[in-house]
Amino acid sequence: MAIHSGLDLGPHRDLGALPLRERKKIQTGLRIFRTAIGLFAERGFDQVSVAEIAAAAEVSKMTVFNYFPTKEDLVMGPMEQHLDEPVRVVRDRAPGASAVAALREHFLAALARHDPATGLNDDQVVLDVIRLIHATPALAMRAGAAFDQRAQSLLAAELLTQDPAHDELTARVAAAQLLAVRLTLIGGNHERMLAGESAADALPAALDRARRAFALVEQGLGDYCTRPA
Repeated sequence: MAIHSGLDLGPHRDLGALPLRERKKIQTGLRIFRTAIGLFAERGFDQVSVAEIAAAAEVSKMTVFNYFPTKEDLVMGPMEQHLDEPVRVVRDRAPGASAVAALREHFLAALARHDPATGLNDDQVVLDVIRLIHATPALAMRAGAAFDQRAQSLLAAELLTQDPAHDELTARVAAAQLLAVRLTLIGGNHERMLAGESAADALPAALDRARRAFALVEQGLGDYCTRPA
């Protein structure tokens, strides 16, 4: 989970390079987001109103809705901005690179910089968001629908446009496998972060798991788990 499109929590975001108006807009959105997550983490998602978030962030309720159209968007909106990230990676890959290789290298690079989208990030706000999603059925259902259905459909459509054979079944299966690898790796990283492991300490093993996982897609499962005769 990461914050993008003007609400980037990452250290690579250079706000000083932006025009003052845009910088203030980003800072306001980030303040609302952090305020909301802090209140949700303290009292629970269902126990905090948008009006309370607005008051704590020192903005109007309308301003909150201008940035986050629904209460659920205060948690899920930033994460869902990643839905088309695999699509962009595949579309922009270098000549000669396979979709698997492009997504693998992108994920490994994101792990190395502790991008929250990989799950390998121990920032308290990121951990609070993960806990909130797990503890709130409505948020968990929305997360599952977003990544199981929408992200898969987007990636399958992109793969289909780039497949000379235009094989819809292959595109759908490939999209499902590639996103399953990412979600499995992210989920494992979440578990380690929530268990108290530091992102820095977990990085070497996370890189190894990622390479192994993408290799399974690249090489196929073959005779994996064949029952002995």
